[in-house]
Amino acid sequence: MKRNALLATGALASSLVMGVTLLTTPATAAVAPEGLSVGATAERKTVCAEDLFVRATAPHGAWIGTLKKGQTFLVEQPGGNWVYGFAYGDINRRGWVQNGWFC
Repeated sequence: MKRNALLATGALASSLVMGVTLLTTPATAAVAPEGLSVGATAERKTVCAEDLFVRATAPHGAWIGTLKKGQTFLVEQPGGNWVYGFAYGDINRRGWVQNGWFC
């Protein structure tokens, strides 16, 4: 299983370098938001809420996991009420979170 995960990660990295917007992982497939480009400035933020839900799409997409207070989220696409990025901690995947719950 580890080898398959590594291969999928390599495919993901290759698709990002080539500018493809379809992101795939072994468990799910999601479309990256428009305007997200390789090398864009991202900001890693700390969660101040007790629980912050990570979703596949904003605002009512499938629940991916929950970030706990003190865990971090790399905001790759800043926005209004929802931001897209990578959830570190227990989740370790990309998704959408509600903005405004960071320290």
